Amino acid sequence: MRSFPWPDAFAVARLRRRVPALLIRLEKNLYALCLAISLLAPVLLAQGGADWQSRVRDSVSNRNLAAALSIVEQRLQAAPDDLEAHGWHGRILAWTGKWQAAESEYRYVLSQVPNDTDILTGLADVLIWQQRWDDALTVLNQASSLEPDRADILTRRGRVLRALHRTKESQENFRKALVTDPANLEAKQGLESFRPEPRHELRVGTDNDFFNFSDPALAQGISLSSKWNSRWSTSFAQTFYQRFGEDAAQFSGAGTWRFTKNNSLTVGGAVAHDAGVIARSQAFFELGRGFQVSREGIVRGLELHYQQRWLWFADARVLALTPAVTFYLPDEWTWSLSITPARSRFPLTSPAWQTSGLTRITFPIVPRVTANAFYAVGTENFAVQDQIGSFSARTMGGGARFKVNARQDIAAYLASQDRSQGRSQTSLGLSYGIHF
Repeated sequence: MRSFPWPDAFAVARLRRRVPALLIRLEKNLYALCLAISLLAPVLLAQGGADWQSRVRDSVSNRNLAAALSIVEQRLQAAPDDLEAHGWHGRILAWTGKWQAAESEYRYVLSQVPNDTDILTGLADVLIWQQRWDDALTVLNQASSLEPDRADILTRRGRVLRALHRTKESQENFRKALVTDPANLEAKQGLESFRPEPRHELRVGTDNDFFNFSDPALAQGISLSSKWNSRWSTSFAQTFYQRFGEDAAQFSGAGTWRFTKNNSLTVGGAVAHDAGVIARSQAFFELGRGFQVSREGIVRGLELHYQQRWLWFADARVLALTPAVTFYLPDEWTWSLSITPARSRFPLTSPAWQTSGLTRITFPIVPRVTANAFYAVGTENFAVQDQIGSFSARTMGGGARFKVNARQDIAAYLASQDRSQGRSQTSLGLSYGIHF
């Protein structure tokens, strides 16, 4: 077995002399390493923070709130004390309608940084959406004391003060916002909201039906709609018909009572000199209820309606039942669907049921122009004699409304109906409305 020699005395002495120098060099290297780590750590952490925030912003700009929420929650798992992540969590929860959870997140951040105006305005938005006006004003007062000339805070205060019926203070906040930001559209609209809104609409118009089997049928009408207050509104109309060589006239009226914020009842009827081409009389009622669904989803809200209408012709009786739903979509789009089972009874015949359906989509084109397109199947107009009976039809068309100014508008429509038995009908109409 090979043996290792013991170091001699001179080697041991040399080693003892070199140890202090080696320790000093090692100490310097460790100090340099620690210094480098301390300098680089904030940079690395900042880069990591910037990365998740940029991904969140990208997801939000693409309206992918589910992905943004997932990124933020992953960040909170990795860094539970990250206040930026808690702030983003509150924003996304608020945008998805989870207002109580969003409020908790905002208040947690404010417990750590009570003077963060962005978090204060986010909390104010949640309180405004819940119509907690006094609480929202308290939060906005704090934010305003920190940044008194910030336009978005001033416009929020204007809205809340308007809801609290503190008119002068609300107007003052909107004016201050416009001084800071002259292009602030919300502040301009806020000031305009104090101008008396038109309560009445007077509309005159004409409808023209052209057939491939008969002479044209014409109608001219004038109507007056009035909104008396937040609960009551009325409408009256006089229509003159020229159909198939006969002249007829009809007067109709209706009243609407909004008994809660989201519920309404409408009752109305009509009487006519029918000349055998329109209904002699009508009566109807309609129930409506609205729902708010989400502020950020595809469907923001919806309205449900049910109408029941009775029509009495010279030789026929009609009962029409119409359930309908309207969906409120982003960017002021709406989509409505209705189905009408109708029971018709003629002399010497048994009652018969027919069903028609209608779908319509309405959308803005430019700020002053709103358009719509619709498709219907079945006999969708039971007010005139030639629209009831045993025939099938498919109708498609569209229309547009041009807002000339705050007091005037022009509306028009065009429709084409393909009936059974090789018959067709083309309809067009034009009307002009004055608001006062």
